[in-house]
Amino acid sequence: MEFIRMIAQYGVDEDIATALFETEMSNLDLYGYGIKAFMLSLVECSIRITGGAVTAATIGKIIALGKGILQHPIELLDDVKTVLEKLAPGYRLIVATKGDLLDQQRKMTGSRISSYFHHIEVMSDKKEHNYVQLLKHLDIKPGEFLMIGNSLRSDIIPPLRLGACAIHVPYHTTWAHEEVDENPGSDRFYRVHRLIEILDLLQVPRN
Repeated sequence: MEFIRMIAQYGVDEDIATALFETEMSNLDLYGYGIKAFMLSLVECSIRITGGAVTAATIGKIIALGKGILQHPIELLDDVKTVLEKLAPGYRLIVATKGDLLDQQRKMTGSRISSYFHHIEVMSDKKEHNYVQLLKHLDIKPGEFLMIGNSLRSDIIPPLRLGACAIHVPYHTTWAHEEVDENPGSDRFYRVHRLIEILDLLQVPRN
């Protein structure tokens, strides 16, 4: 990670990755999720872990690093458009994401898939009460709701606890905060390893 390389030059004894994660966790309630919150945590961590020795030049590089992430072109996962095209005629599709509003709106615009969705919701968090608010807003009963996502903590377990169904699509990199040991253990829980397999679960023809 570029940030670790930047800070390692200051000869810090503390584990930089661990220090950054702890800083992010301590700031979640204040800043929420998203790249801007991540950038603030990067700056705070760099100041603390170097004992204030971090230079303005390094801070500038950290800010540039964050801007680069924000401006990075959107790359859709394999089969995203195919799955959306197949599901849109028969399902009311909703995006439920969390993070910075402006950043998430930019991602949706850049992805060019907004037209497939009935509603796009940028949530402050993805806990049970957040899903309750979303379902009430859209007048959807939990039993009529199917959540698809890669995070057990945020996308899968909360909807299951409300009585909804959920499909877990693991991704090769997952933020440590989203990792849980809990086994959903529900007959409303499903797991696929490729997005295209969602069509098979829902008995929607691939072709």
